[in-house]
Formats: sequence, C-alpha cells, structure tokens
Amino acid sequence: MPSSGRTHVRARPERTCVGCRKRAAKHQLLRVTAIEGVCVPDPRGALPGRGAHLHLDPTCLDLAVRRRAFPRAFRLQGTLDTERLREYVEERAGGTPAS
Repeated sequence: MPSSGRTHVRARPERTCVGCRKRAAKHQLLRVTAIEGVCVPDPRGALPGRGAHLHLDPTCLDLAVRRRAFPRAFRLQGTLDTERLREYVEERAGGTPAS
C-alpha cells in the first residue's frame, strides 16, 4: 500500500523573542506582560493581557529594551519599568544582578 509521505509530527507552538527576533519553541521562552507600567515575568503564562516572549538571556533583554520592543509588543505608549524583569532574567540565567 503506498504511503502518503506525511509524517505524524506533533506541531509545537513557536514564538519570536522580542530581543533577538529569533523564533523558538514557546516553552523555551519567557512570557512577559505589562501591569501598570511594569514589565512582569509570567513563567506560567497565566497573567491577563498581551504578552511578549523573551529568551532567558540578559543579552536578549538588553536588545529588547534598546529597541523599545516592549511598548510596541504591548501596544502601549511611553516607557516601561523593566527592573523586576531584569532581576528575574539575571537570576534565572545564572548571572549576578547589576549594581
């Protein structure tokens, strides 16, 4: 019997990192949301509102801040406080928080 040539590979959701702009599997990225002008890490993906995704890498966070990617992703005007997010990313990346 001829095969259809299709493989049965389960599709996995992909997202784009707002810092480096590379696509990755959703589970490899951290979801970030904005609450009252503050970028908040959302590792469970349960907080309400628009989300942006970011690698757990301080370099990606720096790129996102420099490119003003968070206000654009959240469709907000002005700047957002990223200190809480920076502490979270640096802690998870194994680095020490900047003084």
